[in-house]
Amino acid sequence: MAGLLPSDALFLGFDSSTQSLKATVLDGNLIIIHSESVHFDTELPHYRTKDGVYRDPSGNGRIVSPTLMWVEALDVLLEKLKSKVDYGKVVAISGSGQQHGSVYWNKRGKAILTSLDPKKPLRSQLEDAFSVRDSPIWMDSSTTSQCRELEKAVGGALELSKLTGSRAYERYTGPQIRKIYQTQPDVYNDTERISLVSSFVASILIGNYASIDETDGAGMNLMDIKQRVWSKTILEATAPGLEEKLGHLAPAHAVAGLISSYFVESFILGMLSLFIGFQLNYNIYIAVLSAVPVKVLTFAAPLLFHFQKSCIVIQWSGDNPNSLAGLTLNTPGDLAISLGTSDTVFGITSEPQPSLEGHVFPNPVDPNCYMVMLVYKNGSLTREDVRNRCAESSWDTFNKYLERTPSLNGGKLGFYYKEHEILPPLPVGFHRYVLENVDSLNETKVLEVQEFDPPSEVRAIIEGQFLSMRGHAERFGMPTPPNRIIEGQFLSMRGHAERFGMPTPPNRIIATGGASKNESILKSIASIFGCPVYTVQRPDSASLGAALRAAHGWLCHKEGRFVPISCLYGDKLDKTSMSAKLAFPAGDADLLSKYTVLVNKRMQIEKNLVEKLGRS
Repeated sequence: MAGLLPSDALFLGFDSSTQSLKATVLDGNLIIIHSESVHFDTELPHYRTKDGVYRDPSGNGRIVSPTLMWVEALDVLLEKLKSKVDYGKVVAISGSGQQHGSVYWNKRGKAILTSLDPKKPLRSQLEDAFSVRDSPIWMDSSTTSQCRELEKAVGGALELSKLTGSRAYERYTGPQIRKIYQTQPDVYNDTERISLVSSFVASILIGNYASIDETDGAGMNLMDIKQRVWSKTILEATAPGLEEKLGHLAPAHAVAGLISSYFVESFILGMLSLFIGFQLNYNIYIAVLSAVPVKVLTFAAPLLFHFQKSCIVIQWSGDNPNSLAGLTLNTPGDLAISLGTSDTVFGITSEPQPSLEGHVFPNPVDPNCYMVMLVYKNGSLTREDVRNRCAESSWDTFNKYLERTPSLNGGKLGFYYKEHEILPPLPVGFHRYVLENVDSLNETKVLEVQEFDPPSEVRAIIEGQFLSMRGHAERFGMPTPPNRIIEGQFLSMRGHAERFGMPTPPNRIIATGGASKNESILKSIASIFGCPVYTVQRPDSASLGAALRAAHGWLCHKEGRFVPISCLYGDKLDKTSMSAKLAFPAGDADLLSKYTVLVNKRMQIEKNLVEKLGRS
């Protein structure tokens, strides 16, 4: 803004998530002018995914997604957008990918990428480019033994966390790569390049292998978090020859490359077909265009909307880092809660202290800062499961139940794990408890029960998820509300948070993701955390953040140096599509004190569950 971005320029951001591919387009004033999406299950039903994934029926924790589905989704999304967006005005593109997911290019991959035919769809050209056809994703929990091996190689889980920003997690890419090397050595040997979901789609857009960015690279258990280079020690412990297969790391604001000629010529052809009035089905359309030389058609290029050869692709990054950018989360003391297929809690710090819990990543828009995060696998799909079982598959009924049950739920606490959980590390299962004397910190009696009535089950899933978030945020050292029960405990918590580089309590929470549109859920967050809750205009902050990062990367490229992202909007943030509005004020102080007791009791019960059932 303020003249830094061309007024007629457009910035395109993608988000390749678990269940869909989304796009957001910003203009030079950082206003959303269009958005679009492709939902995998409904719009690409021939892949037969459920929630965008394949779950191994044996129950071994293996969860993957078909790589070609992501390719075809890009074909479909660009086709949807082209009648609504002037591609000729798009000067920069960036994107977001579900973190930790990996794609394995075979030894023909680069040759195929660099010779894409603009007369043919991407899917048919890339179907022979991969050594692994189904990509391991963040929901996978089948690599426990590989995790322990990598931790042992560097002296234990805490040492690995200090080195890479996280202890070993099953969903992380390093353990996934080691599993493929151990169980499918021929496949590993045939692999020329390993991409993350983020760098995979960026590779298609530039027609060559794109680097993994430093922020998303931190979600692999392979990168030295302080030096921001691959750790040779951990690479050697993972698989032989791995560094060559990963390529070089790059800063998140760097240029990955110019857009591939495929997207320049391909969309000239596509728009020309509309221009001369073709009304043909897709197969006939492709057959007709395949018979016409590109040179014959490109004379019409000046008259048509198409990507310009000068359009740059900025490094893609992970979905959570892009959400941080889209929420303009740049103040220590603010927290974001993203409510999607997974739920995440994240903030920023200048002094990271990696521990046995949570994750540290480089900040994608500030090289002098870090992002800290907690991740829960059981997010929206688990909430939907309770809705379907107890609330007639209706969010209206779900919300009525939530509103009519009292805060604290009469001491009813629930633990709901439809999938193997990350935090805490517990297997699939539901656990329900009733607490007597819930107002007392020391005299509460705990009774395990088999079921709750439907309204209580609804409140138990919501309160349970956010009590867990608050409890683990306190333990991780994120900003948390003051403990008004025990002053000494609060002072200890404050001291730990300050050592972590973050003040307490939180100034505010910014909620994003699909469930951030649910006012009943937001009200519960405000009550449990004891701070105001804000929301942004679009719940899809990842694709919005990717579009903002495209603008930021374009400006850094133009200036030939890193430029603070705040220069894009200055003091005019409220006039952009990134502005946040108050959804709910902080909850009642007395109620917050009671929730503090409930948090402590929940953490005690959780500890017992982990000792009894936790995955080693």
